[in-house]
Amino acid sequence: MLRHLTYKIKSTGPITVAEYMKEVLTNPAKGYYVYRDMLGEKGDFITSPEISQIFGELLGIWFISEWMATGKPAAFQLVELGPGRGTLAGDILRVFSQLGSVLKNCDISIHLVEVSQKLSEIQALTLTDEKIPLEQSAGSPVYMKGVTKSGIPISWYRDLQDVPKAYSFYLAHEFFDVLPVHKFQKTPQGWREVFVDIDPQVSDKLRFVLAPCATPAEAFIQHDETRDHVEVCPDAGVIIQELSQRIALTGGAALIADYGHDGTKTDTFRGFCGHKLHDVLIAPGTADLTADVDFSYLRRMAQEKVASLGPIKQQTFLKNMGIDVRLKVLLDKSDEPSSRQQLLQGYDMLMNPKKMGERFNFFALLPHQRLRGRSHQRNDRQSKPSPSPVAGFSELAWK
Repeated sequence: MLRHLTYKIKSTGPITVAEYMKEVLTNPAKGYYVYRDMLGEKGDFITSPEISQIFGELLGIWFISEWMATGKPAAFQLVELGPGRGTLAGDILRVFSQLGSVLKNCDISIHLVEVSQKLSEIQALTLTDEKIPLEQSAGSPVYMKGVTKSGIPISWYRDLQDVPKAYSFYLAHEFFDVLPVHKFQKTPQGWREVFVDIDPQVSDKLRFVLAPCATPAEAFIQHDETRDHVEVCPDAGVIIQELSQRIALTGGAALIADYGHDGTKTDTFRGFCGHKLHDVLIAPGTADLTADVDFSYLRRMAQEKVASLGPIKQQTFLKNMGIDVRLKVLLDKSDEPSSRQQLLQGYDMLMNPKKMGERFNFFALLPHQRLRGRSHQRNDRQSKPSPSPVAGFSELAWK
């Protein structure tokens, strides 16, 4: 990967941080995400669903709660962007099965957006019924199809745009933080983009340099920006616009959970290898590269087509979703000291402010009418029914 990047820089000049991230993570020949299973104990990072089943169960409850609040439509699609190993989707599907009596007449289908061949194979092993063979068609927008263990149709796509437009719940957990970012530094001459170049002193070493003049991606910076260093992610903007259009058109909701901030942080670009921080320019392709999600930018990119809620801290969202009640139920059911310990450790990892509790945020996109409440009465004197609160973003009332 380093050799590939140095050839590229020698032939076309320094590259943007966005192009560097894109090459390192998703290059078809040597990209970090294309050929390795980077999750879990042996990989470079562990995600919330890998830590505790409760996480996915509560997200499953969130989708069902939103489905009920919008009048229990006859069908919905669950669309996950970047599903990892399929652990999260598996936990959500288990909740759908357990609440089968609630969902009994609803036609559910699963749609996974995944660019990595390796990860799509792992997802299929996690989620599908091995007795029913998978249909594969490499050239088609739907490159794989199958049936989940609970009998629900499941399809794989490389691009969100290929997923059918219908009433859907979209889920993006630790998806936006690996999309390529452009980095900018404020200088006396105005904003200058940060590029990756070869170090003139050491031929096989990379370094950051500033562009000598303005570059096209500068258009993404707000005119009233007060920070002196900014990361912008055009790809995230494109995806948010696509999600917003879909939700405004066909209903549903998007739930986004990620590291992030509300337009306050500056330099968050970092690497992880073997669960430790790793210099982003050393041994490219061997470490995960990530940048915190700027939720203020996501909100702006929704362009008021839909309503947005959050970001709120993971700790608050999960507490509102009833994590304490769920933990107690699982602890009461568990006889093994080792599994009780695992539950408590998982809870601590998810909720502890010093661990994931405050580092992760939840953010949702919903149709405007979901928050306004629909009035079925024509008589203006009668008050509008107030919409039911959105779970997670306000405290759940336990009935």
